[in-house]
Amino acid sequence: MYLLLAGIGLLIWNYNRIGFVADMSWWWALSPFALAVAWWTWADMTGYTKRKEMEKMDQKKQDRIDKQRAALGIRTRKR
Repeated sequence: MYLLLAGIGLLIWNYNRIGFVADMSWWWALSPFALAVAWWTWADMTGYTKRKEMEKMDQKKQDRIDKQRAALGIRTRKR
């Protein structure tokens, strides 16, 4: 996501010829988009994205369980 924001910023600056980006080649301004594609490809191929999603779901599940136990007055065990 940060690479996309950087790419959009560089494109706007390069298009409007603002600051140090005005003298840059368009290839440098477009490079964050290529890096974002490379990152997403790597993340999907290695399972990083799915693993992070599973961790988030497990945390939500544990939070729900802890909240219900606290409502019942049962202490949660610390692991």
